[in-house]
This record gives sequence, structure tokens and C-alpha cells, in this order.
Amino acid sequence: MHQISPGPLSQDAVKKLIQQSQEAKQAAYCPYSKFRVGAALLTLDDCVITGCNVENACYNLGICAERNAISKAVSQGYRSFKAIAIASDLEEQFISPCGGCRQFIREFGSKWDVYLSKPDGSYLKMSVDELLPVSFGPEDLSMKKVLAIPHEA
Repeated sequence: MHQISPGPLSQDAVKKLIQQSQEAKQAAYCPYSKFRVGAALLTLDDCVITGCNVENACYNLGICAERNAISKAVSQGYRSFKAIAIASDLEEQFISPCGGCRQFIREFGSKWDVYLSKPDGSYLKMSVDELLPVSFGPEDLSMKKVLAIPHEA
């Protein structure tokens, strides 16, 4: 997979993306954890697609905001992204994606930006590479392998 670094966002674009992630958080369905999360995903053509966490009584069937936003984008035909902003109600620390979301984000490249934010609008910018170092991605599936998989009898 050829990756193009989309380049830095302007300060205004970052603020707007964080604001949109905070707005997305308002729609969260989290009756069990009471932990609201919103995400705003920026495509290469500057379309913003948002998502929120949606919990389920069968806990493992819930979906995180980041995966929700990316899944919506993919269903609309998008595969490349500039940035994602993530928001929660945590006051003292920046929200950070869970391990599953980090891998889900990585599926779509390692050279785009992730903005971890607080309710006051402050943020920490990281690349996907920084968020998930020494990662496994789609390009690894086509790498040369030492052994062939033996046929089952």
C-alpha cells in the first residue's frame, strides 16, 4: 500500500475537527459505562464523518467511536484519511483509543494524524505510527514468508 502523508492541518481545521468530535460525543449510547466518546474523521477530500460509541447489553457487541466513524466512511467509499479527532468527558487526561481501535485506524495507513483531546479543546497530536509503533498492517500480508502452509491430509 502506497501511503501519502496528507500534510499538516491548519490550527483552525484542527479546532473544527475537535469540535466536531465533541459534538459527536453527544450522541453516544453508553448506558452501562456512562463513558461518552466521539470521533470526527477527515477524509482526503475534506469530508468529515463522525461516530460515537454505542454500547450493548452483550458488552462485546458494542462499538467504539473511532471504529464507528471509520466504518461509516468505508461504507461511503472512503479508504484514505487525513486525520481523526477523538473526544471524551475526561478532564485531566487526553482520551486515547483502545488497542482494537488503534489497529482499526492502522488498517488505513500509518502516516495520518490522530488528535487526542480534552473537553476544553486542548489536544495532543500523534501520528498513527506513534500511536501504534512497530505495527502490523495490510502490506505485511504480502511479505515473503519462510514456510509454506502444509496441506491438511
